[in-house]
Formats: sequence, structure tokens, C-alpha cells
Amino acid sequence: MNNSTENVTLDAVFVNDILKIYQNRKEPLYQPLLKMAQAYDLSDPSAKIPIQLYNDMCSWLERELGPANLRRVGMQIGETVYEVLKNSGSLSANPEPIELINGLVYSASIMIQDPEKRGWVVIESKPNVIILRRTQTFNSILQIGLLRGLVQKTGVKMVEVEYIKSVAKGDEYDDYLITWSS
Repeated sequence: MNNSTENVTLDAVFVNDILKIYQNRKEPLYQPLLKMAQAYDLSDPSAKIPIQLYNDMCSWLERELGPANLRRVGMQIGETVYEVLKNSGSLSANPEPIELINGLVYSASIMIQDPEKRGWVVIESKPNVIILRRTQTFNSILQIGLLRGLVQKTGVKMVEVEYIKSVAKGDEYDDYLITWSS
């Protein structure tokens, strides 16, 4: 996978989603995370922020607070993506999981500015199964929470997200298997 972050930006809303969870905590533990974003004006959710900041914040969360915190942030980002899709009128009244995943692919292409057009690719979709590939540099663990939270918005049950392939284990891309019961 191409891990370059040169000239790659994303909308500030995603940095705000991270901060939303931790900004009111006064413990010294959270101060390095909060300080990372201080140099940026985050008042406009569509302002363009270097993806490296976002990646650094995710790495800090993983290292200092553990993977569960990243999955929690992923759920928050899934909520944001869902709201963006719903408010844009691009979702049907009762969207199926593949409709939301296709919406994620599309919104990533709009909300992440990458000269190489990396983001997400749907590899396979069949009843109760979607295989999705991550081609962008965002944190792979956070994506588990994002994907689970997004698919849960459709009202399906027992949403599971697991790796089929993993960059951490030497594969070229992270491929996620998303399954659920109706």
C-alpha cells in the first residue's frame, strides 16, 4: 500500500470527531492529543486539514489509550458519515448495508483530498457479506468501529467486522469482511 501522506488532506470534521470525545477531559493524559490540533482552525467542518495530523492523533490514541478507544472514535466517525449521507439526500428511507458502504466510498472520495484518489474499494457484495479494501493511510483499527457503526445504522443485527487481509501482517492492503444477520 502506498503510505504517502504528501498533499493529502481531509475535512476537519474528522479531527473534530476525535476531539469531541476527549476535549472536555481535564486529565493531563489527554493534553498531548488536544495539543496536536491546536495549530489548526477547526471551526469550519469542511476546512482541509493534513491527513498526517489525523493519522498522528489516531496513532497517539492507539499507543496511549488502546485499540478500544480507536474503535470508539470509529463509531463516532461512522455517525458523522451517516449524518452527512442522510442530510445530503443520498440514502433511501431504509438503506441496506451495501448502500451505506457505497456511501462511505463516495464520501471518502469527497471528504479526503488525495491526488492518488485512495480511499475505499468494494471488493465483493452479496447477501449479508461485504468485503471492503482500505487503500488510504487512515488507521486500520479505527475503521473496524467505523464500519460496524455504519452498518448498524441499517437496523441489521450481529454486525461483525474482521480482517481477511492485514497490512500489519504483511499484506498489501487491509481487506475487511463485514457480516451481519437480518
